[in-house]
Amino acid sequence: MALDKPYLDVPGTTVFDMEQSRKGYGLNQFCMSLMKADNRARFKANERAYLDEWEMCEEQKQAVLARDLNWCIRTGGNIYFLAKIGATDGKSFQQMAGSMTGMSEDEYRNMMISGGRSVEGNRYIGEDGNAQAHKQPQGSAGSASGAGVE
Repeated sequence: MALDKPYLDVPGTTVFDMEQSRKGYGLNQFCMSLMKADNRARFKANERAYLDEWEMCEEQKQAVLARDLNWCIRTGGNIYFLAKIGATDGKSFQQMAGSMTGMSEDEYRNMMISGGRSVEGNRYIGEDGNAQAHKQPQGSAGSASGAGVE
């Protein structure tokens, strides 16, 4: 029986809890393997073949190949592990965060310097804030890039 999770009602947020951890174990282990130069080289030489060495579902592999970090998170990825993919691609964390919000690096940086998104309208799903799924470039949680892994 699943625990009551009131934090599931926070728009634009996937909390990395025990359930997400179990779901993303293989994905996150793959990401950690990218800390070694020889593994990064193997991955870049043939991404699909390297991913196939890891115990991950097909959706997780597709999310990595698409470099869709929001999709990776929905399938159990932890942003601190996923940062290894960005680093392998020569991306800064700021560039990665921008891509997750549909902003350029400069737009993301300027938003954060200005204090980030307003909390108003972004506390619960269904409010009219800019963190609501229908106002995000990636669309609703059930977008074409996957609804999640069960």
